[in-house]
Amino acid sequence: MMKLVEPTLKYKDTWLAAIKELNNEGAKGFWNVPTYPTDINEYIERTQNHSQGKDLPDYWVPATTYWLIDDEKFVGHVNVRHELTDKLKIIGGHIGYYIRPTERRKGYGYKILGLALIKAHELGLKKVMITCNDDNVGSIKVIERNGGILKDKVQTEEEGLVRHYWIESR
Repeated sequence: MMKLVEPTLKYKDTWLAAIKELNNEGAKGFWNVPTYPTDINEYIERTQNHSQGKDLPDYWVPATTYWLIDDEKFVGHVNVRHELTDKLKIIGGHIGYYIRPTERRKGYGYKILGLALIKAHELGLKKVMITCNDDNVGSIKVIERNGGILKDKVQTEEEGLVRHYWIESR
């Protein structure tokens, strides 16, 4: 059964395997910002604090982290940001997600975003903004299949052309 859970030691081994996959592809992402955690306990504590608005870097907002688990295995990660800053309105939005490389192109992106929209609604967010790079065909399909409406495209120095979508939470 597929589900979203907050980070937990229960899935430590498959989480660590996913981190190794992501590091091998040279990706930067959820596990090493703002700094690379020294262990999973530090990572779990950090995500719990961030969901409560504690120990946030200056430019961050409170955000709740969830893991997508399927068949008792870590498949992906999603962050639901509780609010937007001016920067997040350009790059980032309310929801950011990542699927581990060996599990891509299996429909998990669609599922993780759909479940995150439910969590966003539980946080009181009626509509959420999601951004993706204009050349990220997979994310474009996932966002639009989940009801995303393209608002505009903005040229940025960091990411190039970025699409801005709005989606009703569930």
